[in-house]
Amino acid sequence: MAAFRYSILMISLLACSVAAGAQRSVVIVTEPNAFIWLNGVAYGKTDTDGKLEIKNFPAGAQKIRIRADGFKEITKPLVLGNNSIKLVKTTDEVELAFQEAERLSMLDRTKAAEAYRKVNKLKPTHVDAAIGLARILSDAGDFEGANAAIRSAVKIAPRNAEAAVVDGRIQKLSGDEEKAIASFKRAIMLGGGFQPEAYTGLAILFQERAEAAGAEGDIAAEERNYAESAKNFAVAVKQLGSGTDAPTIYQLLGLVYEKQKKYKEAIALYESFLRLFPSNPESTAVESFIVQLKKQLAEQD
Repeated sequence: MAAFRYSILMISLLACSVAAGAQRSVVIVTEPNAFIWLNGVAYGKTDTDGKLEIKNFPAGAQKIRIRADGFKEITKPLVLGNNSIKLVKTTDEVELAFQEAERLSMLDRTKAAEAYRKVNKLKPTHVDAAIGLARILSDAGDFEGANAAIRSAVKIAPRNAEAAVVDGRIQKLSGDEEKAIASFKRAIMLGGGFQPEAYTGLAILFQERAEAAGAEGDIAAEERNYAESAKNFAVAVKQLGSGTDAPTIYQLLGLVYEKQKKYKEAIALYESFLRLFPSNPESTAVESFIVQLKKQLAEQD
C-alpha cells in the first residue's frame, strides 16, 4: 500500500462553486518522476514532463507530499486548477541516503535494508527510515528484525500513526491477530480517524477470518466477519479516493459484497470503479463482474 514517509506540506484546497457532479481536479507541474501523496495516500508520479493531474480526491483540507530524487521537498500552497512547483536540488547526506533507500525498496530488499540502516546510523532519530526498515524486514519474513525496527520507530515517535499501522502488519504476519487489531485501531486513533492502510489491514484480517469460518461451516462467524470486513474496506475506499491503491481495495470490497450476496451493493461499487478508473487494466474484468451480478440479481428476484 502506499508510502507515508516524506515531509508534509499542509494545504487547504479553496472552495469553489461547481455544477453538481463536476470533478474536482488539481494539476501539479514539478520535476519529472516526482512522487505525489495527499494525506499520506499515494497518487502516483509526475510524467516525463513533470505533470500529474489528480481527479476525484477526497474533499476538505489535504496534506500533500512531493518528492523527486536529488531534490529537496518544498512547501507551497495549492489551489484547484494548475500549480507549478519548482523543487531545489539537495546535498543533504541524510536526505539523499533516505531517497536511495526508498528507491531500493522497490528493487532489492537486502540492499534497501542496508540503505535504511545507513540512514539510521547517520541520523538515529530518523523515524521514516526505521519504519521503512520495518516494512522491508517484515516483507522478507524477518519478524524479529522488523519488530526491533518498529519498536525503535515507536520510541522515536510514540504517536506516529504509520508506525502503529506497520506494527499491526507485522503482528498479523507473525500470527498474533489480537495484537494486530489493537495496533490497527491505535493507528486509526492516532491518525484522527484517517488511516486507510489500517482500515485495509483490519478488513483483510476479518475477510480471512470469514473465509476460515466458512471452510469450517460456521455460518454465523462467517457472516459476522464478512460484515466487519466490508465495513472497514468501505472506509478505506472512501479515504483512498482515486489514489493508486484504491482500485485494488475497490475489488476486494466488491468480492466481500459478493460473498455476502449483496449484489446491488457490489454492482454499484463496480460501476463507481469504472467511472473513477476507466483506463484501469482491470476495467474489462470489472465490466464482466457487473454482467454476471445482474444475472444473479435477476435470479434472486
